[in-house]
Amino acid sequence: MKQIETARANLRRKFEKIEDKNAILKDSEFKALFDGIRGIEPDKRSEYGKAINDLKTEVKSWIEESDEQDNEKEPIDVTAPWDVNTPKEKRPNFFNTTQGSIHPITREISDIVDIFQRMGFVVEESREIDNDYNMFTSLNFPLGHPARDDYDTFNTDEGLIAPAHTSTMQNRLLKKYKDNLANEEPIAVVVPDRVFRNEDLDATHEHTFYQIEGIFVAKKVNVGNLIATLSAFMNDYFAQNLETKLQPFYFPFTEPSFEFAIERPDVLKKNDSEEQKWLELGGCGMIHPNVLFEAGVDPKTSSGFAFGFGIERMVMMKNGIEDIRHFESANLKFLRQFK
Repeated sequence: MKQIETARANLRRKFEKIEDKNAILKDSEFKALFDGIRGIEPDKRSEYGKAINDLKTEVKSWIEESDEQDNEKEPIDVTAPWDVNTPKEKRPNFFNTTQGSIHPITREISDIVDIFQRMGFVVEESREIDNDYNMFTSLNFPLGHPARDDYDTFNTDEGLIAPAHTSTMQNRLLKKYKDNLANEEPIAVVVPDRVFRNEDLDATHEHTFYQIEGIFVAKKVNVGNLIATLSAFMNDYFAQNLETKLQPFYFPFTEPSFEFAIERPDVLKKNDSEEQKWLELGGCGMIHPNVLFEAGVDPKTSSGFAFGFGIERMVMMKNGIEDIRHFESANLKFLRQFK
């Protein structure tokens, strides 16, 4: 029995060191024990053989426990930036790094939405896939209208469209909130969301970017209300009083239509000409009667304005960012500037 206890201790030491745990069952210690049966007195051989089998059963339990522990180990992460055999002490500790920051687009959307909510607007989400009706037809773009060519976007084989502007939500929102008008309440909604266009990428153009759309409909709404609303927003956003300017433009879904420009804010101030004093931000105008009618709003009793501008452009101006491509680059050096 002393020989068996010695063999047990030797087997345990070997078991802790070997990788293939099952190989321990073929170890020479077992062979020596079985070979020793011939030297045991006949009346004690049965007890000796049972002790060897008990040891073998115990060793098998060691193997089962080891397998269970292996199953409890963390699964291999094939995306991890180290080899599976890299020792833990040499792996980067991602749980002890500098705290991340909110993406500048997310942060600015939150600030922009907050300003409009304080002005009485509700916030809705757009869609990242839509149809021809909401992209064009409901917005007074008849089939074959040349203005459709200005919105070169992405299409699927099923005829669906990646929205080129958040105006795709106008018809839906006018229908959703038109009961407000019967209750003598305005329709006041903003829609910040992502849009897509087939653009050649450069410092000021991206194929994927964010816009914010706004509509306001009530009785006797006029261009003066439009100017006052956008001016109030810009003054709040840039934290200074800025001059504003409208210049005539053409959009099928507004009449009259304008491009909206503001005086260059202090962060971008230049001692340049009168022409360079102004920064164009986006389009706006009075909602076309055809658009109101298509949504079930009577243009004879209600009127409204709509506006839309690119959020990246606002963020770039406010923070002095020179290249729009930074926003989608996932460049940590760029993102860590925004704490």
